Amino acid sequence: MVLFELIDYDTLRVIWWLLLGVLLIGFAMTDGFDMGVGALLPFLGKTDLERRVIINTVGPVWEGNQVWFILGGGAIFAAWPPLYAVSFSGFYLAMFLVLAALILRPVAFKYRSKREAETWRSGWDWALFVGGAVPALVFGVAVGNVLRGVPFELTPELIPMYPGSALGKLFGLLNPFALLCGVVSLSMLLTHGAAWLSLKTEGAIAARARKIGQKTGLVTIGAYALAGLCLAFFVTGYSIVGDVPADGPSNPHYIEVARGGTWLSAYLARPWIIIAPLLGFAGMWMTVQGLKAGREVSTLLWSKLGIFGAISSVGLTIFPFLLPSTLDPTSSLTVWDASSSHKTLFIMLVATVIFMPLILAYTAWVYSVLWGKVTEQDVTENSHSVY
Repeated sequence: MVLFELIDYDTLRVIWWLLLGVLLIGFAMTDGFDMGVGALLPFLGKTDLERRVIINTVGPVWEGNQVWFILGGGAIFAAWPPLYAVSFSGFYLAMFLVLAALILRPVAFKYRSKREAETWRSGWDWALFVGGAVPALVFGVAVGNVLRGVPFELTPELIPMYPGSALGKLFGLLNPFALLCGVVSLSMLLTHGAAWLSLKTEGAIAARARKIGQKTGLVTIGAYALAGLCLAFFVTGYSIVGDVPADGPSNPHYIEVARGGTWLSAYLARPWIIIAPLLGFAGMWMTVQGLKAGREVSTLLWSKLGIFGAISSVGLTIFPFLLPSTLDPTSSLTVWDASSSHKTLFIMLVATVIFMPLILAYTAWVYSVLWGKVTEQDVTENSHSVY
């Protein structure tokens, strides 16, 4: 037996579906509070010194947090190449907006405090706002479109084809349900950023963060519930017709897919997955209560749990689908037909088993070293070495 055949192909596919979820959730839990802090910056910082305090709560960690984004993109590229090709073909203008916004962040961090002019610093503060708010919103819009299905079809040669112009495809993504999912994502990360600032700052900044975090947390809960109702009554689901070939080739045309019914039928087939949205609601509710009570560490942990529940609920609801197609349901990409080869998935899994613990250990060490609050005195005394 060849070494990579120790784990069958379909099991490796499920493992990599889980790992992709872990990477995306890890990105939202870490870089999510960076984006939330950036989006809150112009509203929570009333003076330049307060805004510098806010920036320096994430200054030492934002670059490391973005590693999760790179790992997630790399996992899609290497483990799910058809998903990478099809999604980027249809979403590339939206992806460009995300990348442009993310590029603003390092530039703003590095250049904001190089000059003392008020207009200069204010401009970079708004750049940090864009760098936080735009990706948070667009990621949610993308999830909403995945749930609705995307208008593409695959040729017999598996080339993705989208109707309309590039600009038309971008505006096509901005449908009401997807925008609602964008509100869920944005408000959730704003709440996460507020929980982080409640932990890392003190005085007026922390008080403002707790106040606004309670409001955004309630918006998250309400929008998440409304999205669930829309999913139940207005969004059409997908299902696989017949049996899936065991260890079948990565060719969507080999699996027949039907469009109809509701995604929530997954909860009848697999009742245990109800735990995911329950964790989403519970985590966000406890985050709001923690912010109200002035708790710090537990509030951030509850926020992370809420993010875990919300994101995992999407993956579990649509499993085994990765990217459904509204034009040709049979072109829909699933866990069973959109992966790399058996050998590739196995080699990547070995590398992940080796390096993922190292990344987690290093991340934990960094956060332990940087533990503690950022104060106005810290920024004043180290004015030339901090952001």
